[in-house]
Amino acid sequence: MDAALAHAESLGASIVVSVVDRGGHVVAKARMDGSTLLCVGLADDKAYTAVALEMPSDGLAELVLPGGYLHGLNVVQSGRVVPFGGGVPVRDAAGGVSGAIGVSGGTTEQDVEIAQAAVRSVT
Repeated sequence: MDAALAHAESLGASIVVSVVDRGGHVVAKARMDGSTLLCVGLADDKAYTAVALEMPSDGLAELVLPGGYLHGLNVVQSGRVVPFGGGVPVRDAAGGVSGAIGVSGGTTEQDVEIAQAAVRSVT
């Protein structure tokens, strides 16, 4: 959390960061001043997507388009599966997924960069 917030501040982004466990349950969340209300749910859903699919959430974007392998997946699970950048799985020493982090509030590129920085700080 601290790494994500510090990196966001260095980029001038106001974000929400959400950490989920292996089951997709939020275990920690922080919201910076200036972040929008929409970002609260998106940060949770980006983290959920990353842990549920064991991949970064932005990797889903092309897969959910018509003709994609997972076409329409983003409209199931009550909309919790989101194909937006900012969700990154956290892997344990054996390579398994132990949780994920979701970031929302910056540009897509900033959200991805912040989430990756946060994951690097704990792996």
